[in-house]
Amino acid sequence: MKQRIQLDGDSLTLREVWLVAHGDGEVELAPHARSKVAQRRHFVDEIVRRGDVVYGVTTGFGKLSEMSIPLDRLSELQINVVRSHAAGVGALLPEREVRAMMLLRANVIAKGFSGARADLIDLLAAMLNAGLYPEVPEQGSVGASGDLAPLAHLALTLIGEGVLRRGENAGAAAAMLESAALAPVVLQPKEGITLINGTQAHTAVAAVALMDIQRLWRVAHAAGAMSLEGLMGTPDAFDERIHRARGQIGQQRSAALLRRLLADSEMRESHRSGDPRVQDAYALRCMPQVHGPVLDAMQFAEGLVSRELNAATDNPLVFDDGTLMSGGNFHGQAVALALDVLAIAMTNLATISERRTDRLVHPDFNQGLPAFLSPEAGVNSGFMMAQVTAASLASECKVLSHPASVDTIPTDGNKEDVVPMAMGAAWKLRRIVNNVAHVLAIELMCGAQAIDFRAPLQPAKRVARLHAHVRELVPHLERDRVLSDDIVTLRTAIGNGTFDDVTQFDDEPSAAASSSSSSSMFV
Repeated sequence: MKQRIQLDGDSLTLREVWLVAHGDGEVELAPHARSKVAQRRHFVDEIVRRGDVVYGVTTGFGKLSEMSIPLDRLSELQINVVRSHAAGVGALLPEREVRAMMLLRANVIAKGFSGARADLIDLLAAMLNAGLYPEVPEQGSVGASGDLAPLAHLALTLIGEGVLRRGENAGAAAAMLESAALAPVVLQPKEGITLINGTQAHTAVAAVALMDIQRLWRVAHAAGAMSLEGLMGTPDAFDERIHRARGQIGQQRSAALLRRLLADSEMRESHRSGDPRVQDAYALRCMPQVHGPVLDAMQFAEGLVSRELNAATDNPLVFDDGTLMSGGNFHGQAVALALDVLAIAMTNLATISERRTDRLVHPDFNQGLPAFLSPEAGVNSGFMMAQVTAASLASECKVLSHPASVDTIPTDGNKEDVVPMAMGAAWKLRRIVNNVAHVLAIELMCGAQAIDFRAPLQPAKRVARLHAHVRELVPHLERDRVLSDDIVTLRTAIGNGTFDDVTQFDDEPSAAASSSSSSSMFV
């Protein structure tokens, strides 16, 4: 049963965004928000009636803001701003990101500061509930004055233009709306700029990515724990006293998770005494010191993104005393910075995972395992190329983690002279997240092979459960086969939550519970 989500502009959570993005939420405007929206709309209607000169209501936009528009052309102005700003190019945003963007745009209007009618919110909600979403190119936004091009492509479909999709079907927006018993809106003063001003495209990508990243952070620990077992490493470096002495919060949480994953390991007991190694390589020993700061970065980004879900990002803003004020809340620097921090953090997960994979396959470092984890190395190459793929993906992450938010090119006749390039930061992060998932899938595949070779010794119970999950999806490698299908299978399983039961403990709040509360979603 779908969860009902009422929009009021103040209380939307990341968990609710995730539900709607994946078609598991039913959206409607909260009654108390409807009256607030109507009140603020009344102020806009009064401005038009009086003929006041107000940016975005009775003037042009951006560099053209000094031009007053005749009363009889105000509706034309709003339609033209939508059409002219629909200048996006490139690949289409994935459905779940577009659905999240639609939800966020509706929620911002529900906040009341937009001065638009509730009709816009109702149509967006009805489209979401009917499974309709527009085709939105991912390129063309600099993140100020918000995500103009992506949001304009969304706005087009609300007026019956552009293309709408439902599942595999696509068609002209007017016809697709009619098929769902919906009708386009006729834009009134300020409503065109309301639909395109804001940070909702890159914030939608960030919100969806954060939920993926939460899962990947835990899977990285599970994969690392299995690699440690396969390499006959020691969990002593994860002792609570070591990490408490440093005092870094993410590091302590990471070490605690690793201790729980590695509890009661027969493999560990088999070499507790007589092992000549004093300490493991950094990729094993320093997992908390690398994974931990990733958690800190995730929580930093979560704060910025969670606040942006309920932020007033229009221009001008309509206040409850009838005042309209022009500012710059549409500037996307906050979430752009969060996206760049996440890109850097996730790249570190990729690089350390690839190093663990290399140790698993490298005959000089893998503690007596067969070369490249092949039972018959030489005739067979085993997982040689899987490590190469992981190296390729990790290297690509490094290139993509160069921050977009430090760049700027003036736009709009130099009126918008400092822009954050937030949308570039968004699609880069999405690609990095996908790369990290593939890198972790490769480590899981190699780690499971290593565990096979350590039989009859048994790993920790959680690692054994992880190993069983992997083996349900991908068989032991006896002789060379095409590996790309196996990697994709495991990557898909990561995204579907197949390994969540390994990394979630009974005395911890679930991901769903934690992310729908006011506390951090990252546990």
